[in-house]
Amino acid sequence: MSSLTDRYVAATLRPVPPPRRQEIADELRASIADMVDGRTAAGQDAESAEREVLNELGDPERLAARYSDRTLQLIGPRYFLIWWRVLRLLVTYIPAVAGVVAGVAKATVGGEPGGAIGVGVSVAIQTAVQIAFWVTLCFAVLERTDVSLGLPEWTVDRLPEETGDRQISQPDSWASVAFLLGTVGLLVGQHFRGWTAGDGSWLPVLDPALWSFWLPALIVVLLATVGLEVAKYRARRWTWPLVAVNALLNLAFAAPVLWLLSTDRLLNPELVERFAWLREGGVDDVTRIVAVATVVIAVWDIVDSAVKARRAAR
Repeated sequence: MSSLTDRYVAATLRPVPPPRRQEIADELRASIADMVDGRTAAGQDAESAEREVLNELGDPERLAARYSDRTLQLIGPRYFLIWWRVLRLLVTYIPAVAGVVAGVAKATVGGEPGGAIGVGVSVAIQTAVQIAFWVTLCFAVLERTDVSLGLPEWTVDRLPEETGDRQISQPDSWASVAFLLGTVGLLVGQHFRGWTAGDGSWLPVLDPALWSFWLPALIVVLLATVGLEVAKYRARRWTWPLVAVNALLNLAFAAPVLWLLSTDRLLNPELVERFAWLREGGVDDVTRIVAVATVVIAVWDIVDSAVKARRAAR
């Protein structure tokens, strides 16, 4: 079979549970081959016969749902896949942007840096809930009123270019690398343009003494994690050696941060002295928030990688 069939089979298998993928792949390839052979025997050329067969089979996600006995239905099945794609796209980006904007506004315009993280998380959750409600309501109305969106029929031209069972996508890898390099940039940048002291000068957020060892060490760990992202993308999926390296890198970053927090060595002492809210208990709030966030992110990343490695190994 050509790469067109390979792409169609790969797109169909993506939502299918791993234990059934090989069975369904064999069955689907055999069905496609039989249908193409029937058309070529009638005089049609193989390339156009293959395209017509795949167009008749339709959207791979719908076909996968039939193989998996999975119902694609919200109020009705007509717009389920469109609803899910739109909802997933909006919820992936908009709540995070809204949360960051709200947190920055709270810290700068509102003058309450200590409450910025809480406000950001709260706004992000509320935004996600609102998006889910209104998008679902709109598609439910469309289903109930039988309104046609005039969308084109699915064709093989919409198949993903990538073949094979890739677990790590390019956009996810790029986003992770951008986040890690952005974090490195923040660690370096805060030393030169940190928190305004109110008199036109800037104070580093982190203790400048950390540049003697700890901050360079943390930057090395972050750059090593960039290397892990590249290795993970080239491997196409999580493997147990990559999970072990990921766990070590998470611990190598989280352990020093937690130790510096517990010994009051992370924040710049001059910054603490300059702001009353930090002197009057604000440092404890910042310590608790950063410590909890560090532990949650590290544990989540380690568990998530292990779960994905287990799935890939099936």
